[in-house]
Amino acid sequence: MNRINSFWLLLAFTLLLFAPVNLIAQSPPLQEQSTNPPVSIPATSENEKPAVAEQQGDGSAEEQKARELRLAKYLTGAKFLGNFTIEGKSDTLPKPEAYTISKCEKLPQTDMYRLTARIKYGEIDSEVPLDLKILWAGRTPVITMDSFWIPGMGTFGARVLIHSGRYAGTWQHDEVGGHLFGVIKKE
Repeated sequence: MNRINSFWLLLAFTLLLFAPVNLIAQSPPLQEQSTNPPVSIPATSENEKPAVAEQQGDGSAEEQKARELRLAKYLTGAKFLGNFTIEGKSDTLPKPEAYTISKCEKLPQTDMYRLTARIKYGEIDSEVPLDLKILWAGRTPVITMDSFWIPGMGTFGARVLIHSGRYAGTWQHDEVGGHLFGVIKKE
């Protein structure tokens, strides 16, 4: 059970990273968004849909950089509030989880972001910088973690997508895994 909780702490930091967000495909152009963070790629006019290349995230270098900065801004100060499940334990209810990302910054390496997340678990209460890969499925950011070792906690893996102020994905901690889902709140 401690492995699972440790994993969730790590995952919490990761999710807070996730991240991130209203970076989802099919979201309206920026001009039409009033309550959601401006993360989607805008159309060229209010009545036009984005070009196919833009929908797939293949825009210019300036558009990509702007999108990356919007994601980092959105994730900074984000709280991921939700639940997680444990595979093989379908007889139990999902357990609550909460992660806070105090800061997110784009790193120079392709698709890499540093998420500074606060982990509160048992006697652990600290902020930890996590350098994670965030890939794009069209206009949807997906936080990825592969065999990510955290000292004192173990090895973790995850795929968490961010869409319309919600997150969902899968997690793995050594041989134990499951699903996670919830909402993203900004302070």
